[in-house]
Amino acid sequence: MVLFRRLLGDVLRAQRVERGMTLREVSAQARVSLGYISEIERGQKEASSELLASLCGALDVPLSSVLRSVSDAVALEEALSAATPIVPRPAAASAAAGRSRDDVVASAA
Repeated sequence: MVLFRRLLGDVLRAQRVERGMTLREVSAQARVSLGYISEIERGQKEASSELLASLCGALDVPLSSVLRSVSDAVALEEALSAATPIVPRPAAASAAAGRSRDDVVASAA
């Protein structure tokens, strides 16, 4: 869930910057507090569907476009995480740390 919030915030910020709008301008048009929009852009707060609709209206961008961009970003993150295998520590290092080989594999998962 944190990943989705962060990516949604990134997409909303990119849309705002692309349109040359400030947080203050979006806040006034969307009738949402500046601080709350800032927290959404940083991925710290979740946006309800009503709030997303209001932000998209203020940015003059279709909600479907924002969600499509977020979906593409999620797919990219999934591909990157699948391409980066988790490599367990060598058996000698795990034994020295007082762990069995099974503990290392389990903690990597």
